[in-house]
Amino acid sequence: MNLSRRQLLQATAATGAAIAVPALPAVASVRRDRPALTSGIASGDVTSNSAVVWSRTDRPGRLVVDLTSHGRFDRAIRLRGPVTSADDDFTAQLPLRGLRPGQRYDYRIGFEDSSGRVGETADGSFSTPGRNRPLSFVFTGDTAGQGYGINPDIGGMIAYKAMHQTRPDFFLHSGDNIYADGPIQAEVKIADGTVWKNVVTEEVSKVAETLAEYRGRYKYNLLDSNVRDLYADVPIISQWDDHETLNNWYPGEILTDDRYTEKRVNVLASRARKAFLEYLPMVHTQGRDRIYRKVSYRPMLDVFCLDMRTYRGANPAPGVAGPVAMLGAEQAAWLVREVAASKATWKVIASDMPLGVLVPDGTEIEAVANGLAGAPGGREHEIAWVLSQFKRRRVRNTVWLTADVHYCAAHHYDPSRAAFTDFDPFWEIVAGPINAGTFGPNSLDPTFGPKVEFVKAADFPNQPPSGGNQFFGHVGIDPHSEVFTASLRDLHGKVLWRQDLHPAGR
Repeated sequence: MNLSRRQLLQATAATGAAIAVPALPAVASVRRDRPALTSGIASGDVTSNSAVVWSRTDRPGRLVVDLTSHGRFDRAIRLRGPVTSADDDFTAQLPLRGLRPGQRYDYRIGFEDSSGRVGETADGSFSTPGRNRPLSFVFTGDTAGQGYGINPDIGGMIAYKAMHQTRPDFFLHSGDNIYADGPIQAEVKIADGTVWKNVVTEEVSKVAETLAEYRGRYKYNLLDSNVRDLYADVPIISQWDDHETLNNWYPGEILTDDRYTEKRVNVLASRARKAFLEYLPMVHTQGRDRIYRKVSYRPMLDVFCLDMRTYRGANPAPGVAGPVAMLGAEQAAWLVREVAASKATWKVIASDMPLGVLVPDGTEIEAVANGLAGAPGGREHEIAWVLSQFKRRRVRNTVWLTADVHYCAAHHYDPSRAAFTDFDPFWEIVAGPINAGTFGPNSLDPTFGPKVEFVKAADFPNQPPSGGNQFFGHVGIDPHSEVFTASLRDLHGKVLWRQDLHPAGR
């Protein structure tokens, strides 16, 4: 189906330049005097009528995108995006608007130099959600952690290939896209006597402190063909957690870690945020710096992406009774308001940390749960308020998806088992890691009444990806019954656990 005149006009309004021209040639290699694509291509935050496309080149150049809805690039429209520079590490993103619901789109990306010559190009695709069409997606977190990077002996980050083979409509990365605080060396000696081998670059050889070092972590992951292939074919919804900056950080923290010459975490987090926003395609809501947002796959699904890092208070001791921020008041109010207003059947709360899993930070608390029975304390206050507001506003069909703890699990929360009872039952599904050390399982906090319905963890602490215990989640939603089928899968895509969730009132 051809792009309509209406779409062409809307794209023109959105980008400032949309014209019908001869298609960009498909160029697998490039002359050295023209812009190259150094890190593949990607799309993100796709909705029924919009998307964002991304790429990176090796020099100043203008992003050029050919967009078609019928696979015929000779009938594509040409969209001209921003000019890159060293200030953005030669990355560029272009929002696409005026798209049709329920439509597959193909795009071809290149960069043109100051003389208008286009260099290397690459092709990608995405599909917009629509009525009466099945919907599926994958989710996980924790990439290149504990020194486990790209191992050519096993084919690189092969769990990304397993996710790709499910042919999902999108990929939700639930945080720890990189491990900025984890140096990657040529070899890692494993507890079982084996040796893990890595591709290495200079930028990942130490903890990231400079902007160039944070950027280098994203460039490193994009050296992997499995990651690049997935990103070209599957839109990403990106969250961040701690390791995009450093382990267990909170605003205002001053480091005592001797590996760092810059001790002010706020300075490091500012650099880390800039790199995150440069390298991951996403809609920037109310300013470039805000990461929490809603991505709508209506009519069946809205995804509410949380930021549990930027607005938190200092990590508290377990016994701290008073409220401690995790989301912050503004984000918590946004979450309740937007979820209550959602017309989608299913509301996925994409949480970069689990609710009931105890995650200590030395003698303090890193996540929500404080490990103590009884009434909410510390960061649990904020979550208790959110859950009670969902109940009060008659919100139905919420599912919390998360990662962070480096094992997979399915938890069911029920007030009949809880110390705090002012909420409706819900599921929390935990996935990851996808290419990092495997640990767990951790203890559960009883405050919100969680019950472990399934868990699969490491055979020994910090088990490498080659051990097979890498995990991702898969969700499929049937367009007729609207049943939400969730599964947890291993490194090779084998289904370990599966559950059908039926929408309330059906």
